[in-house]
Amino acid sequence: MASPYSARSRAIEPFHVMALLARANELQAAGHDVIHLEIGEPDFTTAAPIVSAGQAALAAGHTRYTAARGLPALREAIAGFYASRYGVALDPQRILVTPGGSGALLLASSLLVDVGQHWLLADPGYPCNRHFLRLVEGGAKLVPVGPAERYQLTAEAVAQQWDASTAGALVASPANPTGTLLSLAELEGLSQACKGKGGHLVVDEIYHGLTYGVDADTVLKVDDGAFVLNSFSKYFGMTGWRLGWLVAPPEAVPELEKLAQNLYISASSVAQHAALACFEPATLAIFEERRHAFEQRRNFLLPALRELGFGIAVEPEGAFYLYADISAFGGDAFAFCQYFLEQQHVAFTPGLDFGSHLASQHVRFAYTQSLPRLEQAVERIAKGLQGWQG
Repeated sequence: MASPYSARSRAIEPFHVMALLARANELQAAGHDVIHLEIGEPDFTTAAPIVSAGQAALAAGHTRYTAARGLPALREAIAGFYASRYGVALDPQRILVTPGGSGALLLASSLLVDVGQHWLLADPGYPCNRHFLRLVEGGAKLVPVGPAERYQLTAEAVAQQWDASTAGALVASPANPTGTLLSLAELEGLSQACKGKGGHLVVDEIYHGLTYGVDADTVLKVDDGAFVLNSFSKYFGMTGWRLGWLVAPPEAVPELEKLAQNLYISASSVAQHAALACFEPATLAIFEERRHAFEQRRNFLLPALRELGFGIAVEPEGAFYLYADISAFGGDAFAFCQYFLEQQHVAFTPGLDFGSHLASQHVRFAYTQSLPRLEQAVERIAKGLQGWQG
């Protein structure tokens, strides 16, 4: 019997980790202590100044639609952040405030991809990127990358993989699931490769701010015409508020504004007013304290997993993930994750969720738990490895 639903919908894969998460929740409901290292969400609640600003916005009646591009004051604040953080002068008119980083990706893919076209994406990479492309009747051409490329697309790979159906390339720095960064020189090379082919470069900078021992540079320093995705979810800790932004070339803004008006009207007005507090010095100080906590977690978990035999060939410099090779232990990554969830009550994500290149021998750990919980997790994993029969 033919499916009553669209081929578009059927082509979008589920998050495989959601089955593990559902089981983890069942185990918790049964009284087991599950350590969650599978979810890509900061464990800190939204910072108090942001909550207060949101409450004040509600009390003041700021509950109506905003302009499709977002509150002018918020776009100006974001532009000011680029000036202070990166030394980049950015016209606020080029910024569109969106419902999460996902809204920014929806706008960019809708604008830049025609039916049958594709973007080049690194494999492994964040799965929703390719799914959004399928939603707009385009696609993703996944380019296998590994430790030699620090899990990033290179200018050489873009030149080699580009064909008549390629519309551009999407890269992420820092990247999910690997936490690796692109240098300014690498970003410039990617920009030149895309421009040389007549295409667009789109850069996911959603994990900017969450870097350790090095600062992430925005692509806007070397390519003023790049499209930049960002979000208030990660560094700013506003996941549930669903707020992000897109920076675009001036000539693209009218088309993007038209798309925004039709696709979602505007981002949450309350969330936008609350986000104004993100850029206050006291709030930024809170984010920096939290960044330091993430760095401490990485500095514990990275050597601990390596000591147990996990292969982490490239030290992640950003985000809050470790992408680990389990081939030393044998077996399939999904079965490996199931085993540790059932036997040791530690949840982490199989590589299958991030692409196909060597996915069955990789898992992702999110260090979004406190140090004591990470220490517990390592103890349980060490114990579980003694009984694992891959």
